[in-house]
Amino acid sequence: MRQKGDADDPELVLPYYGFLSALAVDPIEKKPLYHWRPGSSIVSAGFAGCNLHCPFCQNWRISQISEKKSGGTFFKPEELIAEAKAAAGSSLDRQIAYTYSEPLVHVEYLCDCMEEAFTEGIASVLVTNGCINAQAAEKILSRTDAANIDLKCFSQKTYSAVLGGDLPAVLDFIRLAVGLGVHTEITTLVVPDLNDSEKELMEIAEFIAGLGGTTPWHLSAYHPDWKWNAPPTNPAALSAIAEKAQTLLPHVYTGNIAGMHNNTICGHCGAVLVTRRGYRLDTKGLRLPDEQKRNTTGTAFYRCAACGAASPIRRR
Repeated sequence: MRQKGDADDPELVLPYYGFLSALAVDPIEKKPLYHWRPGSSIVSAGFAGCNLHCPFCQNWRISQISEKKSGGTFFKPEELIAEAKAAAGSSLDRQIAYTYSEPLVHVEYLCDCMEEAFTEGIASVLVTNGCINAQAAEKILSRTDAANIDLKCFSQKTYSAVLGGDLPAVLDFIRLAVGLGVHTEITTLVVPDLNDSEKELMEIAEFIAGLGGTTPWHLSAYHPDWKWNAPPTNPAALSAIAEKAQTLLPHVYTGNIAGMHNNTICGHCGAVLVTRRGYRLDTKGLRLPDEQKRNTTGTAFYRCAACGAASPIRRR
């Protein structure tokens, strides 16, 4: 912040309020969100800067440099809302993702955008590391419809010494999101020699299982980047931990490893609800509930086309 005004009446100004490093339309699966509006598109607003300093950052070109060097432009909240309307057209899937780097660094802008989006019937999606204090977390999550939250490891020592973050704050953020009814999915980037032990990963699985419900867990493969030169995540090892985690969790995905654990299965009859090949989807296993055909507002979940049971996948 910089100070503006005279000494008796200073005004605090956010010099990068509304500064976006990127603006694009993405498939929702890229966030990644697998149980929220599958096959839909979303306007993605990216930001520069981050409150963590992960040495293996896969997106360091915008997260670890200053806004002045990153390029970009300023968008007022109403201008971003207009982008979401234009991108969706007449579609019901009007939605904005705050993503790419760490949006919580710009929490004041997010609150204003989310409030405006709410009044316009536009869903707000947050892609975040969850490192924020409780008071701010509650304010931002109260207007968040869906979130993918990074749970980078299950070691406070690693969070503090390597990443510059705080594990308890992230766990509290996840619990709060779930408690407030935010559609929540969790991602862990599996980095060799950092967080890839079976013990630590299963501790994460146990934590997610303790949240109740059917919270999806995305296990992502790392590749060497920025300051980290460990070899890439072994796909076979990632698959093995996914299979072990499935003894505790109904939905574990390895989305950036082609041809592995990416389909969503009905927990009642075992039918395939959604088949995924990269960002290409087959959703023939889903059907809308009858009430969704009559009423397009409020929360609604798809049903299994084979047995009619409620699925974990949200339409709205």
